[in-house]
Amino acid sequence: MEKKTLPEDLATVLTPAAVQDRPVRLMFQDEARFGRMARIRRCWAPAPLRPTVCNGYERQFTYVYGAVSPREGQLDWSLSGQMNTAQMNGFLLQVSQAHADEFIVMVVDGASSHKSKDLVVPENIRLIGLPAYSPELNPEEHVWDEVREKAFPNLVLDRMELVVERLKGELSALAAAPDRVRSLTAWPWIVSLNLKAN
Repeated sequence: MEKKTLPEDLATVLTPAAVQDRPVRLMFQDEARFGRMARIRRCWAPAPLRPTVCNGYERQFTYVYGAVSPREGQLDWSLSGQMNTAQMNGFLLQVSQAHADEFIVMVVDGASSHKSKDLVVPENIRLIGLPAYSPELNPEEHVWDEVREKAFPNLVLDRMELVVERLKGELSALAAAPDRVRSLTAWPWIVSLNLKAN
């Protein structure tokens, strides 16, 4: 089977019958897990001191569903206690309703919930798969790195409620800062893609 590129995949889904004269929005979707296990990061300390950082080993997590629109600098997100097809269905519906007047092409990875027979894709959304094992092609990964760096640097929280609170704060701040989101995700090859119906 011949391997397609993203421009070829876009040409396949961007037909006049599907688009119906609606503006086209390109989104990249991913899920991330955040919890109480600290991620140790480098940090500065005055010489000759060596910084000490606490570490947590509690295996408690919450999940974030995110979809970024690099051209517009917009971030759609949702928190969830679990990651499964039902949660993906809910997130797709949320995104569909948030951009109801647009035709959305959403690039997703190969997670099982993205391929499930129970997945319900709204009428104004088409899914395109990333090549296997290529998270570096998904700009949403940079959003997760930014959230971890800004909201959880060398930080151990003693309750999941605090993790959720910090997540909500950082994700809301990112969603309200389109220039910041664009600087993380509007890569030249994404901005140059043709989003016109054929």
